[in-house]
Amino acid sequence: MNLKKYARLMLVVLAVFLMAGFGSTKLAFSWRNPNAPSGPFKNIMVLALNGQAANRAQFEDVLTAAVTKTGMQAVQSYSLIPRPNLTPINMDQLRNVVQGQGFDAVLVSRIVQYHKTVHEVQDPVFPLESYYGTLYGYYGFTSQMVYSPSYLQTEQKVQVETNLYATTTPEGVLVWTGTSDTTNPRSVNDAINAIAKLVAQELQKQNLI
Repeated sequence: MNLKKYARLMLVVLAVFLMAGFGSTKLAFSWRNPNAPSGPFKNIMVLALNGQAANRAQFEDVLTAAVTKTGMQAVQSYSLIPRPNLTPINMDQLRNVVQGQGFDAVLVSRIVQYHKTVHEVQDPVFPLESYYGTLYGYYGFTSQMVYSPSYLQTEQKVQVETNLYATTTPEGVLVWTGTSDTTNPRSVNDAINAIAKLVAQELQKQNLI
């Protein structure tokens, strides 16, 4: 195997290793209020706290689909309380919708932290051990050390908090809260799908839906 082929092979192996860490989503924190209603809840409003209307709608759509697979009813808040970009929900309107639609719980999500860093990674020298066996092989190798070009690697980390509130009290009582960490998602869609799936699984596990 010549130097160029070996270098290409090592780059492929390195790329596969790096990609293995992409798109990982885990539940970093989960807590259930022992004094709150036990559930399961049957009629939930899904609310994403996001200043961008399109992002809010996308997240609510995916999370609603994830929890309704369990057989209960969930409704996106944007279908009942539309609002333009960078505009908070009117609290009186929110209360009226929750009471008027008979929701027994509200599921709220928001981004807590988002970090994006770009750093340079230097590819290592690729030694060919077989060339060390002969003088001329070693000389030929060391006289043309192979360095692959440096490259920029982007790392993204997103932390999302999701709370489930029961509407049994006028102000709403916290039933469950969870924080998910997503590292290097391949796309926004992948991140949203992974978070929604994780939240739905945990709510099912807690017998809340």
